[in-house]
Order: sequence, then C-alpha cells, then structure tokens
Amino acid sequence: MKSRLSCQNFRRYNAPSIVGRQPSSPSPPSPSPSPPPPPPKSRRWVQLVLITAAAGGIGAYIRSEQGSRSSTLTPTQFTPYYLVSREPVSSSGSIFTLQPPKVDGSNHAVYEKAWTTGIWSVMFKQPQLQIGRDYTPLPLTSPEEEEDECLRFFIRRDPHGEVSRYLHSLDIGSPIEVRGPRSECGIPPDTQQILFIAGGTGIAPALQAAHSLLRRTDQTRKPRIHILWANRKRDDCVGGVSDTVVAPSPQRSWLFGRSAASTASSAPVAPIPRESRSLIVRELEALQAQYPGQMTVDYFVDEEGNAIGKQAILSFTNTTESSSRNPGQENLILVSGPEGFISHMAGPKLWAEGMELQGPLRGIIKELNLKDWAVWKL
Repeated sequence: MKSRLSCQNFRRYNAPSIVGRQPSSPSPPSPSPSPPPPPPKSRRWVQLVLITAAAGGIGAYIRSEQGSRSSTLTPTQFTPYYLVSREPVSSSGSIFTLQPPKVDGSNHAVYEKAWTTGIWSVMFKQPQLQIGRDYTPLPLTSPEEEEDECLRFFIRRDPHGEVSRYLHSLDIGSPIEVRGPRSECGIPPDTQQILFIAGGTGIAPALQAAHSLLRRTDQTRKPRIHILWANRKRDDCVGGVSDTVVAPSPQRSWLFGRSAASTASSAPVAPIPRESRSLIVRELEALQAQYPGQMTVDYFVDEEGNAIGKQAILSFTNTTESSSRNPGQENLILVSGPEGFISHMAGPKLWAEGMELQGPLRGIIKELNLKDWAVWKL
C-alpha cells in the first residue's frame, strides 16, 4: 500500500517580497502592463499530449488491475461472481445461480475439495451495509453448470434479513461478492449412516450432506441418508411424498407452539405431476433415483399439523442400530434450520468469546437418549 502524505508534512512558504531602490527623482508614470501573450500552439499541443498520455496510463492501470484480479474462490478475500439466473422455488424462496467472472477451470479443484470434506458454505456481502451472511451451495444438476464453475443457492426472502432482501432485489447480471469456502461440518470418511433433520432452507445443507456422502458409494460400500424436512407451508415442498409412513406427531410444533396432531388431515394426497413439483423436491427425487435404496425423505408441514416427533427419528435410528455394523463405523445426526427449530430438536447453540459453539445436547434428541449417534448442529 502506498503511503499517504498528510498536509502536515508540507511547509508553506510565502513568496519573498521584492524591494527595489527608491528613485532619487520622480519618473514619469509607466504605461499599464499588457496581458501576457497566449502560449504558442506548440506549447498547447504538448500540454494536450501530456494530459492524454496521463489519462491513458491511468485507464490502462485500472484495466490491468481488473484483469489481473483472480476469479478463483478464496476464503481470504471477496471475489465478484455474477447472478446468471434466479428460479422461484416457492412464493418466498428462489434458487440463485452464480458464475465467476472468468471461467478458466481454476475453481474446479476448490469446489471438489469442499465437496469431499462435507458440508460447506460461502459468505455473501451486502455492500451498502458492509455485512455478510453465509449460504450453503446446492449440488450442481447438470454438466454445463459444472463446466461453467457455477454455484447454486436456495435463498428465502426474509423481510427482516438485510442480505436476503438485497439479493432478491438484484437484476440478472448483477455482481455479488463471494468469499469462501468455509467448512461447516466435516463428514468423517467412515460415516455410514446420516439422519438429517432439516427445517426450511436447512434442506440446502441436507442436499449437500447427501451429495457428499452418497458419492462415496462403491462396490463394497453403500452409505445411507434419511432426511426429515419440516416446512411452515406446503408451498415450499409441493409434490413431496414421504417414503416412510409417519403418523402425525402429538408433540407441540416448534413454530406454532400447539399440538401438531390436532390439525392434521388424514385425507389422501393426490400425486402431483413432476413439472408442478417444487424444484427442491425434484432435486431430492433425482438423488434418490441416482442412488436407489440409499436415500429416503419424509416431509412435514406445520400448517397441516404434521411436525417432526420422536417416532419419526426412531423409525430410522432403531432400524440402523438393529442392523449389523462394522467396528469404527460412524453414525451422524445433523440438524439445520432456524434457531428455534434447532433449539427444539437438539438445544440451542451458544456464543462465547466471539465464537459460536455447539452447546449441550437438549431437546427431542436428548430425550431419546440415542446411543452410537453423534449429533451436530449447523
């Protein structure tokens, strides 16, 4: 960084007064001085050349600085990605697709390392307020997106969220400053079973966990993941049909604070054509089709009185515990969603000395007293 000089570093000098000798006799008054002649054309031409050269040099420097700025995602500085598409998932959420300024293959290794590790996020900056928020990339759904080094995000418009409101106000083609990746939760290499309890947009890290875990499948290893996805409205998961028959839970809803079973409807739900289903539902179904028998999903809707209760959790953990397990095999329960949802399921996270900590295990999962299951709050 170039040093900046303060005005205090310069001393001001007054022009010296010129004192002439007093004439001995009065002299006739001299004529009034005439204005200086204009500079010759050659001098003006030189000045014009110098100004033009200086402006050209400054422009070239700026262009070189912009051109030399890396388009590789890095956790140490923000990189300007560009919004290339925004697809509505529901009345309040959309999938954002971002692309780096230059597609030169430099991000492939960065993305691959993050996916291999487990669950990861990147930070978006709101430039007016100079604040940021972490968002979880979704798995890519096409070779074209992977080749273009795109990143996809499921973002809900929060009326109280400064960053989400800013993102939803942007036009296609707008720059978005991104920094990352940041590891949220590493999935150990020997993990064989994951129960993911997701609330709302917490389905994004659930899709990440499924993608990261299931891509480890080979001839001798077939890991499993079961996702319990709770939403406030059916609008968020239109067309989603549960794989496990789960009766409405008599527990109190974490959102509405009343008995969820009291408003449950037992009427059968007619199947919805694929093109009318939520984009997130379609992505869940695509992963299920890619890894048959290794991924199951159950849907819960608060306004329908269907909440995630103890039986929904035990239906998976009991099956896993009764099956044969290899020594050293890891089983994980991951919880992601709004703070109230996480607190209801596993107890609140804590802040201490500027750091977010897991805090003690509480809530429904604590009451179940599950053995051989590690719990992590996202």
